[in-house]
Amino acid sequence: MTTMLRDRRSIQLRASCARAAADAWQRLEARALRSLATGRDRGDVPGWVLVTLMTAGLVVALWAIAGPLLGDLFRQAVTGVTGP
Repeated sequence: MTTMLRDRRSIQLRASCARAAADAWQRLEARALRSLATGRDRGDVPGWVLVTLMTAGLVVALWAIAGPLLGDLFRQAVTGVTGP
C-alpha cells in the first residue's frame, strides 16, 4: 500500500469518526431539549448509559485523530532520552 493511499484512508477514518461523534452529540442535544420541553424525566440510568457511550465515542474520535501524533511525540521523547 502506498503512503499516499494510507494517508488518504487515515484522513477518511478521522473524518468518519468526527462525523459520528458530531451526529451522536446532535442526537444527545435534541433528546435533552425534548426532555426539558416535555418536563418528563425518564430516570437516571438512560442518562448514564448515554453519557458512557458519548464518552467512549469521543475517546475513539480523539484517538483516531491524535493517536498517530501522540505516538510520534512519544517516540521522539524516548529517542531523545540519553541514559548514563
